[in-house]
Amino acid sequence: MFKKAHTLLFVLILLLTAALAGCSGSNQVDGEGDSKKTIKFMHLWPAGSSKQQNLIVSDIIKQYEAEHKDVKIEVEVLENEQYKNKIKVLSSSNELPDVGFTWAAGYMTPFVKGKLFAELDDVLNDGLKDSFVSGTTEAYAFEGKTYGLPLELNIAPIYYNKEIFEKYNLEVPQTYSEFQNVVKTLASEGVAPIALGNKDRWTGSLWYMYLADRIGGAEVLNKAIDRTGSFEDPALVSAAEEIQNLVNENAFNKGFNGVSNDEGKSEFLNGKAAMYLMGTWELPNFTTNEDIPKEFRDNVGYFKFPTVDGGKGDIDSWVGGPGVGLFVAENSEVKAESKEFVKFFVEKWGEQSVEKAGVLPATKVDTEKVELPQLYIDVLNDLNNASNLTLFADVQMSASVAETHLNLIQSLYGNEVKPKDFAKQHEDALKAEEGN
Repeated sequence: MFKKAHTLLFVLILLLTAALAGCSGSNQVDGEGDSKKTIKFMHLWPAGSSKQQNLIVSDIIKQYEAEHKDVKIEVEVLENEQYKNKIKVLSSSNELPDVGFTWAAGYMTPFVKGKLFAELDDVLNDGLKDSFVSGTTEAYAFEGKTYGLPLELNIAPIYYNKEIFEKYNLEVPQTYSEFQNVVKTLASEGVAPIALGNKDRWTGSLWYMYLADRIGGAEVLNKAIDRTGSFEDPALVSAAEEIQNLVNENAFNKGFNGVSNDEGKSEFLNGKAAMYLMGTWELPNFTTNEDIPKEFRDNVGYFKFPTVDGGKGDIDSWVGGPGVGLFVAENSEVKAESKEFVKFFVEKWGEQSVEKAGVLPATKVDTEKVELPQLYIDVLNDLNNASNLTLFADVQMSASVAETHLNLIQSLYGNEVKPKDFAKQHEDALKAEEGN
């Protein structure tokens, strides 16, 4: 009986040992005794709502693991709001995943100040820096150091209806005076020159930002916001004056200040408005979205925001911003491996995202190697030659200042605030924030 019990105990020990080995399988190389290093990776592209992005991520991970036999990528996927909530919880206990997603500027800053994100300048300087579109990584920098690497990028061109332009013998404007002539011609013919839904406010901010850039140059708005300059800079006041000039010239569709972006966009989609300034996330609607008539899609072109006579701005400077980017946790036990994975991910994502998911990457794309609608090709070529990217103003600002900015934008378009007061109230809000 004792012998049987002893034998049974021995068998149980063997089974328990095997079970324990199975539990730690993520740290073992299959069929080998060597330990694998596990990188915990969280992202926000579930297979259901973000099918194409999810497929690309899975493919990149498979490629990486195939090339790095000593590394296992452990993935957790959450939808957008769940992701934000979980990251917040994990950050409070300093238990962030080794690699995860972040947003730029204001969202990222508390994590950086809390020393939760690792510096990534070494990754950038390891042959990756020149791959990015000019101005994109700066949105992920804090006090001169980079803490995130962007994956997505959106810029805001002016889309236009070719048929309407041809009907009224209009040329694509290169200068702001030519643009004003387009506006005046269309308004005199009873056609809404520009589709705008400014109830959402950030839509009107796009026009203001471009005028600030073209009048005062690429840094004037950024400097006002980061406090190395002033919002009462004459260029920022002039930009506000030009907005009200456009309003007074009937440049926008009727009721623009009380309709949403979607309602404003419909004015462009139904051919009632000739132009529409919006991000490149709209490209699928003008190329591959079969819910929109092909005849209309074939009639959509775009142009860069024109230069202002006597202004300091460059026509190859864009307003826009990167979408999500990758971070590496500062306290990661596999920081070196995580940084290597992030570099690999950025490179592979740039090769696949636009062709497989219609998402513009933050890295430059060789347009001769991808099959895409011409509108995408043209945008990508322009991006490759971009001289600057100015991040959306409200994204650069703190939440309270951004709310002030957006409210003032709506008041400006409604002729409820004078340009100098518009600038002064911005300056006062920024100063108050600076003092906190």
